[in-house]
Amino acid sequence: FPPEEAETIVRDIEWTVGRTGVVTPTAIMDPVQLAGTTVSRASLHNPDYLLAKDIRLGDTVTLHKAGDIIPEVGQVILPKRPATATEAYPIPAFCPACGQPLVHTADEVALRCINPFCPAQIQESVTHFASRDAMNIDGLGPKIVAQLLAKNLIHNVADLYKLTFDELTGLEKFGVTSANNLLEALANSKENSVERLLFGLGIRNVGAKAAKVIAAKYGDLTAIAAATADDIADLPGLGQTIGQSIEQYFAEAPTQALVREFQELGVNLKFISDGPVATDTVFSGKKVVLTGKLTMFSRKDASDWLERQGAIVSGSVSKKTDLLIAGADAGSKLTKAQELGVEIWSEAQFRDTMEA
Repeated sequence: FPPEEAETIVRDIEWTVGRTGVVTPTAIMDPVQLAGTTVSRASLHNPDYLLAKDIRLGDTVTLHKAGDIIPEVGQVILPKRPATATEAYPIPAFCPACGQPLVHTADEVALRCINPFCPAQIQESVTHFASRDAMNIDGLGPKIVAQLLAKNLIHNVADLYKLTFDELTGLEKFGVTSANNLLEALANSKENSVERLLFGLGIRNVGAKAAKVIAAKYGDLTAIAAATADDIADLPGLGQTIGQSIEQYFAEAPTQALVREFQELGVNLKFISDGPVATDTVFSGKKVVLTGKLTMFSRKDASDWLERQGAIVSGSVSKKTDLLIAGADAGSKLTKAQELGVEIWSEAQFRDTMEA
């Protein structure tokens, strides 16, 4: 069935800066009900997408949910375009956060701020570093990160490990208990296996799974930093793009200084194995995709368990997929798996196999 569609009016276009400097436009629209939720924002992805859709302020647009989840603008309804919308929406030339000139290189569609001291990039980088799949620093959300930066208590992610009790209790709405809890979370994060640190550094193209593959192969951050792009590219499921990103990142002097800081602050730089990978299970060597809402366990716990059973967990369905595990409200991945004849399990089937 085609996705549910609604009409709404674009009132503004907001530009935000991500942790890698990519500046992304977002449509701010009149709220509408769509597939069970109220939607008033939708990413416009990049300037080329915005220009191709020719979205202007005041335009009436169609809206649907891509993959039944992500709000997406379909098209402009031109007969309803207001007379005032006479020109294409202007693409910014300067970063909305730091005011430095933006770059639109020939080899990518993204508009990018390349100022390493851009406050928006630093805030996004620190927030990512503290996130659950990275260093998992409980209590260090975006609002706390914003306060730490505003008070000049941190300038990079290593500075988090220099924070004191007195500095934290000086933050707004941050009392004794909150300060002690955050200091404990920071201390605990020092013991993480190095793949969490590698992912937390926010290196372009390096996701959590790639970070774990790299960490398991090289054993510690010093060896990873010394690896060549070709070495990294040869690892299963990686390739030259990730290899080059790793090599370029660790070749930079600020990165080398950051690694030294981590060493001095007692942050673990070694890979800690979570046990041997089984080679004789029903999942060994199988490419498995998880989709939909899982209610019996988290997506991460399910992925980690599958990997320990020898499975290769992927985020997309293809002809090479061996098994799809579908939770509630599974969308396009389930449809594609059915079309390709991929074996499909319910969450209950998966649980029964785990407990067998």
